[in-house]
Amino acid sequence: MQFHNAGFRAGRWVAILVAVALTLAAAPLRAAGLEEALAHFATDDFGEIAEGITAVAESGDPRAALILDALQDGRLLYSAEQKRVFYKDAAGALHDAATAMPVSGGEPADIDTVGINNRLRRAIDAALGSLTLLSPDRAKRYDAAQAVFKSHEANLLPAVEGAIDKETDPSIKRVLNEARAAIILNSDDASEADKIDAVAVIRARGDQDSVALLQGLPADAPDAVAAAAKRAIAAIGNELALWDLAQNAWYGLSLGSVLLLAAIGLAITFGVMGVINMAHGEMVMIGAYVTFVIQELARTTYAAYPGLLEYSLLIAVPAAFVIAGLVGMLIERGIIRFLYGRPLETLLATWGLSLILQQGVRTAFGPTNREVSNPSWMSGAFEAGHLNITYNRLWIICFALAVFVTLLAVLRFTRLGLEMRAVTQNRAMAAAMGIRTGRIDALTFGLGSGIAGIAGVALSQIDNVSPNLGQGYIIDSFMVVVFGGVGNLWGTLLGAMTLGIANKFLEPMAGAVLGKIAILVLIILFIQKRPRGLFALKGRAVEA
Repeated sequence: MQFHNAGFRAGRWVAILVAVALTLAAAPLRAAGLEEALAHFATDDFGEIAEGITAVAESGDPRAALILDALQDGRLLYSAEQKRVFYKDAAGALHDAATAMPVSGGEPADIDTVGINNRLRRAIDAALGSLTLLSPDRAKRYDAAQAVFKSHEANLLPAVEGAIDKETDPSIKRVLNEARAAIILNSDDASEADKIDAVAVIRARGDQDSVALLQGLPADAPDAVAAAAKRAIAAIGNELALWDLAQNAWYGLSLGSVLLLAAIGLAITFGVMGVINMAHGEMVMIGAYVTFVIQELARTTYAAYPGLLEYSLLIAVPAAFVIAGLVGMLIERGIIRFLYGRPLETLLATWGLSLILQQGVRTAFGPTNREVSNPSWMSGAFEAGHLNITYNRLWIICFALAVFVTLLAVLRFTRLGLEMRAVTQNRAMAAAMGIRTGRIDALTFGLGSGIAGIAGVALSQIDNVSPNLGQGYIIDSFMVVVFGGVGNLWGTLLGAMTLGIANKFLEPMAGAVLGKIAILVLIILFIQKRPRGLFALKGRAVEA
């Protein structure tokens, strides 16, 4: 028994010594493998450099990515006389690529940059991709799989297949299978059946990269593979055309939500008071500048509270509503109430007021654009199928619908809403019933201006904050209100979305300017047929 234990202990020590010896030997072996790979770079032969890229990637050395990055950035150099390869770090210091040690005594006299061309750039991207296919970082693995798909280098097939076996994330595994299919499709050794299966995988991906890959098939591809690729290209083209239509519809909804925010306040004032307010765009501008001021305070005066900037947009919404609403009430009490029943004078007065407000903002903030940052929850984008959806547009659509629903609730369930509807339908009868129409006019103008202010908060996230911000939306807002039906919120919603989608579908065909002209002509023709818009208000005063 003692002999057995002694033999076991002796065997264990032998195993430990062997493991230590193998560990000590691994580093020189890796270094030797890297040195052999680096030898391919001491030349200006692109074919030899391509072999070096493959050899460095397959060496397993932890410095492989660093060397390939240097090659990609033009920081890898060689001396043909010394047969040594060097790289420069970010600070410009020269290092020996084989040892990673700084070079002392100055640069060799014949040192030159290792040259690359477009084919080698693709090979570098693919090699760097293969090095990160097994990275613990999900984003890096995904980007690496996409890089391999685009390069479809044949020597990366074993690395891709190994990564497929180990990958657990379904979306990354799908991209890895697509990368494998791209490599097989361009391989000379793959069978015809495998290539047809690869075409099916790439067909399922269905994007422009897939079309480019299938169109780039070798001229000597088997007839069955070429026919399958041709059918796949046609099918992908049809699908992408439908996705383009869906993308334009999304852009149209996005534009429609912006028009809704800009026009909904105008629909109230125009419908209740019959006032053509040319200064409505400046209420939008005031809301945008309120957002800018709040963010500046968060950056400077209250910089000790770092989270404040992230939520400054939420603070700006009620602030812009109150400030723009108060300005609107001052305008109504100071100017508009003296001009009721005189539409031409009202139009001229509010147009002059808009110029005064613009000049006042230029004096206070300067004529240049002001920066308003997006919070993190409104930054970035995601893909739904082949739709590219940005978070800021998505939030603005949700915000516009929330404002619309809230305003409907105010008009339907509050005393102010009841009195506003009464004044809209028959001002004289409402006054006879004891409603103070002058007070309702002031509150209505303030409400419409306040909504325009919060529209400015939203527009600050997608447009330039400048004194001319509101001028870009005033004409479109009037078109929305007239098209939908003066004073009708449902008509304003439908009009905004219709005009937004129509704009985005006409722009690719006719251009931005001609598209807007076409929309204007169509609205004029529509108003000739239905002078009161899509949804005409009912009431004795309205029908008189």
